[in-house]
Amino acid sequence: MAIYNFGSINIDHVYLVPHFVAPGETLSSTDYHSVLGGKGANQSIACALAGADVKHIGAVHSSDSAYITSIRAAGVDCQYINEQTAVASGHAIIQVSESGENAIVLFTGANHTLQASDINKVIEQANSDDWVLLQNETNAIESIIEIAARKGLKIAFNPAPMTPEVAQLPLEKVELLIVNEIEAMQLSITNSVEQAYKALHDKYPNTKILMTLGKAGVKYIHGDKHIDMPGFSVEAVDTTAAGDTFTGYFLANYLDQQNPEHALKSACAAAAISVTRSGAAPSIPHKDEVDAFLQQAK
Repeated sequence: MAIYNFGSINIDHVYLVPHFVAPGETLSSTDYHSVLGGKGANQSIACALAGADVKHIGAVHSSDSAYITSIRAAGVDCQYINEQTAVASGHAIIQVSESGENAIVLFTGANHTLQASDINKVIEQANSDDWVLLQNETNAIESIIEIAARKGLKIAFNPAPMTPEVAQLPLEKVELLIVNEIEAMQLSITNSVEQAYKALHDKYPNTKILMTLGKAGVKYIHGDKHIDMPGFSVEAVDTTAAGDTFTGYFLANYLDQQNPEHALKSACAAAAISVTRSGAAPSIPHKDEVDAFLQQAK
């Protein structure tokens, strides 16, 4: 059972700042580093480190092909990554405050170069029990959903960053919808977590819905099954890849055991570990670290 992740690959430029830059303000950062990022790459790495068979589909500029080494090192199948595009790689400018919060500006670049012929070619090779994983940092989302659904593949979609266009997508064909509380309220046009939770369930009754709540944990709903999983208390250093770590670990563990409670707990533990470390992809823990964390938390 494999995961085909049509996902972004970004080069993250990370600046540690005393506070987020205000309009008109010039602010000196206290640290800077450049690392592999992008929601797609992060989620592929998290899936692989959690033990899943994940294949990444994406693109980077030829000058940035060295960054793919980090994805391969995590155990991700990179045969479908175009490492020679002439289009500039996607990248992110990330401010990380002293409290561990982040603010991000994205440039899509090569992440928006997916072609219909390539999408069809990849999905045609998938087996009936495989999954397609999507975020909202690449192009052709609707096409991928439609093609994957016709093939009979299950689809997991994390519509981040949220845009108005997401509501027009055929989300009823999505098996697993993963949103944070703000995205849930935006998608459902509601003003509270509980309203959003109910509205999304009512609109997509056959979809498994995960609503992440930061350090408060996560809500899961599918049919009559409702689960509230609390988060783990840790001292946050950088929350940049917490959501992606959660998504990758949940999907990998869910595919492995088909047990949402187990998958939720493992995903919450992995996300908790990730926020204690700096960076995006480098902060994602290995399965052994997550297992050890859960043993200590008992």
